[in-house]
Amino acid sequence: MESEKDNGWKLYFNNNAADYELEVFTRNTLQEVDFIEEEIGKNRDLTILDIGCGTGRHSLEFARRGYRVTGIDLSPEMLKEAISKANRESLTNVEFVEADARSFQLEKNFDLALCLCEGAFGLLSEEDNPFERDLRILKNVNMHLKPGSKLIMTVLNALRTIRTYSDEDVRKGTFDNLSLMEINPVQNFDQRLAGDIIIKEKGFVASELYLMLQISGFKVLNFWGGTAGNWDRKALRMDEMEIMIIAEKL
Repeated sequence: MESEKDNGWKLYFNNNAADYELEVFTRNTLQEVDFIEEEIGKNRDLTILDIGCGTGRHSLEFARRGYRVTGIDLSPEMLKEAISKANRESLTNVEFVEADARSFQLEKNFDLALCLCEGAFGLLSEEDNPFERDLRILKNVNMHLKPGSKLIMTVLNALRTIRTYSDEDVRKGTFDNLSLMEINPVQNFDQRLAGDIIIKEKGFVASELYLMLQISGFKVLNFWGGTAGNWDRKALRMDEMEIMIIAEKL
C-alpha cells in the first residue's frame, strides 16, 4: 500500500483539480474525440475505458456521443469535477472510479482503452520504479480488454526531453539520463505532510514502448506524433511534445 507521501501526483492533482481545464493542452477535446472516433470507425456500440481520466473531458464527450464509458483516476478531487459535470448533464452512460492504474480491478472487459495526455502513464511519484511502474499499467489494461481491442495512448517524447537537459541537470538531480525522467519538487498544500512533493515525468522512445507493449500482450499498429492540438497520422518529429501509440490486444 502506497503512503500519501509517496503519491505525489495524487496530491498534486487534488490541489489543481478546479483549474485543470484551464491548461492549454485541454482545449482540443472535440478534435481529439473526433480523431479517435475515426480510428474506431465511429462504432458507438464499443465500450471505452479511459485511464487517468482526470476531470473527465474525454470520457464525458464520448458519453455525449452515445458511448458507454468508464473513467478511472487516482485523484478524488479530479473525479469530483467529472462526476459533477456528468450529473449536471444527466449522463447515465458514464461512470467514474477512483483507482490506481496499476492495480484497478473491474468486473468487465472493454472494446477500447484510452490513456491520453499522460493520463497515469509516465507520471511517477517519489518511490516509483521507472522500469516497472508503467509496465504494470499496460499489463493491467490488457487484462481489461477484449481480444482484438485497441489501446490509444499519448506519452511524453523522450527525444525532445533529452534535447532540453544537460549533464549539469543530471548532476543537480533534475534529470535522470538512465530512465529519461524529469524530477521536480512542487509545493505541498497538504498541511498533514512536511516538505515539498517530488513528482517525476518519464519520457519514452518508440523502441522501449514497442518492447513494453509486446511484453504486455499488445501488437503495435502505429507510432505517430501526438502533441495536443496537433493530432494527425504523421511521423513523429524530433521536438514534438508527445508520441501517439495505437496498439491492439493479441
